[in-house]
Amino acid sequence: MAEQEQVPRIGRNESTEERMDRNWMELIQELRVLQTGVQILGGFLLTLPFQSRFGELDDWQRGLYLFNVMVAAVTTVLIVIPVSVHRRLFRRGLKTTLVSSADVVTKWALGGVALLIVGSATLVFDFTAGRIAGIVAGGFIVLMLLLLVVGMPLWLYHRGMNGNGNTKEE
Repeated sequence: MAEQEQVPRIGRNESTEERMDRNWMELIQELRVLQTGVQILGGFLLTLPFQSRFGELDDWQRGLYLFNVMVAAVTTVLIVIPVSVHRRLFRRGLKTTLVSSADVVTKWALGGVALLIVGSATLVFDFTAGRIAGIVAGGFIVLMLLLLVVGMPLWLYHRGMNGNGNTKEE
């Protein structure tokens, strides 16, 4: 009789390979959501120079605009990296490496999206309502991102740990 693989079970009745496959698919779904958001914001930014009022931007607004375009481009690259790495590592037995590296890159992409949201909103508010309104809007969005994107997962994690102590389902 063949020796059976001893796989530690954590939270679900799945092997390490099954868990890595599931984690990979979840990451890909998350990247699809990120990609859509970056495409929408990036597309918006790329149309601005072709608008008649674009010439009215002052130096700070033009710099912020170019910064936003660069953030959109870099974030797009970050979103593409896990797919590129997957193509290079496909069928080489490195799924754990692939998933863990894609997790890190996806977190950086989330940071890029957050920066792009803040920068784009700041630019729009600055142009339409003035510099102070732009800074206030940007600051408010930073606060909301910190509360919702950083704070909420931490709060949910601690709440889960205090509730049953078993949050390991990844």
